[in-house]
Amino acid sequence: MGVISGLGKVGRKRLAALIRGTKGAISVSEAADILNVPPADASKMLARWTNKGWLSRVRRGLYVPVPLESRTPDVPIEDPWIIAERLFAPCYIGGWSAAEYWDLTEQIFRTVLVMTIQKPRKRDINIKGTSYKLRTISERAMFGLKPVWRGQMKVFVSDATRTIVDLMSDPSLGGGIRPAMDMLRNYLSSDKKDMNLLIDYAVKLNNGAVFKRLGFLLERYAPEEEDSIKICKDKLTTGYSKLDPKLGADKLITRWRLWIPQSWVEEN
Repeated sequence: MGVISGLGKVGRKRLAALIRGTKGAISVSEAADILNVPPADASKMLARWTNKGWLSRVRRGLYVPVPLESRTPDVPIEDPWIIAERLFAPCYIGGWSAAEYWDLTEQIFRTVLVMTIQKPRKRDINIKGTSYKLRTISERAMFGLKPVWRGQMKVFVSDATRTIVDLMSDPSLGGGIRPAMDMLRNYLSSDKKDMNLLIDYAVKLNNGAVFKRLGFLLERYAPEEEDSIKICKDKLTTGYSKLDPKLGADKLITRWRLWIPQSWVEEN
C-alpha cells in the first residue's frame, strides 16, 4: 500500500493545471499538451506523481487524481462511467447498467456493462476493483443514446427505450431473459414508455429476433398493446430464434418462430 508524500511548489502548480484541464482522468498526451512538454517527460512526471501518491494509475497511460482526503493512493475509481468513456469510446453504458440508471430494475449489478465499437481482446476486465463487461457493436448501432454529465465528462447511456431493444436483441445484457422481462414490464408501466419509438428502434437495429421476443412477451404480459403486437407479427423474419440463447428450449411457438424453455410453457 502506497503512502502519499510531499510535492514541491512547481509540482503542485503543474498537477493543479492538469486536474483543471482534464475531465476525471489524465492521459500522457493531455499532460504533454497542457504542460507543454514532450510526451516522454509528461509520462515521467505522471509516474513520479503516482509514486508519490498524488495520482493513481488506471491503465497504461491513464491516471486519475487521488482525493485530497485520502491517506493512501490505493483508492477505488470514484466514477466508473468516466473511466469507461476514457478507455472504450466510442461507447455507451447499456444493458443492466442503463436499466439501473433509468430505474427499470431494483437489482444491483456490480459490473458496468459497456457497449463499444472497439474490439478488445478481453471482454471481462477489472480496473482498480471495478468490473467491466464489454460488448462490441457496429458503428451504425450507436443510436438512441442520452448524454449524461458526470462531473466535467459527458458520458453516453442508452435511453430507456433503446435499453429495452438491446435486451430483446440479447437477453444476457439484462442478466438473462427473466430479469430482462422484468425490465420490460417496468418500462411498460413507467413514464418512459414510448411504443412507437420502441418499434422504430427495433427496425433500425435490424435484428429479427427482437420482434420475435418482444411480440411474444407483449402478447403474454401486455396483451393490451395490440397495435405493437400486430407490428411485431408483421415484422417477423424467417428462421427461428430462442427466447434466451443461454437456456435450453423445448417448445416451438410457431406464431412467433420462437423456441422457449419448458418452464415457460408450464407458466402459460
